[in-house]
Amino acid sequence: MIELRYPEIEDAEAFYNILKEFDFPYYHAAIPASVKAEQEWIERRKSKRDSGLEFNYAIVYEGKVIGGCEIRINKEYPHIAELGYFIDILFWNKGIASQCVKSLEEIAFNQLGIKRIEIRMDPRNAGSEKVAVKNGYKKEGLLRKVVFFDNEYHDNLLYGKMYDDIDNKQSQKGKLN
Repeated sequence: MIELRYPEIEDAEAFYNILKEFDFPYYHAAIPASVKAEQEWIERRKSKRDSGLEFNYAIVYEGKVIGGCEIRINKEYPHIAELGYFIDILFWNKGIASQCVKSLEEIAFNQLGIKRIEIRMDPRNAGSEKVAVKNGYKKEGLLRKVVFFDNEYHDNLLYGKMYDDIDNKQSQKGKLN
């Protein structure tokens, strides 16, 4: 079972090592230049959380930080949120990303009042697509050249889930500490 908690400055080294040790293919986010840069990123997340626009979490498995995940609220359409996650390659294919998505859904739908959740991924990212499908997200389309990263534009697949899509609108048994 995983635990999600707000990231702490002490998590910066674990995040940095996870992101630097493995060149995540199709991960279109900035990789930190140093542990200090990651510490600064964690500090900035506090103000994002305070503004109600972004909720970042450390993923803890058996007492060890093995990745991170987030809920980003769409500023223009605050009933919509996007989920993101990264996990140490040593912990892939163990259902951890799916557990994270379930926990993030619990928070987004039941605590934040979100009505629609999106997961976007590079079309070549089969693992992330598998997580979306496994968690009941519907493929809604291809966003062509929507992400600019490494000096080029990239496509993203768009998967979505509505609060109304959930059969049991009670707790989805996500755990948050």
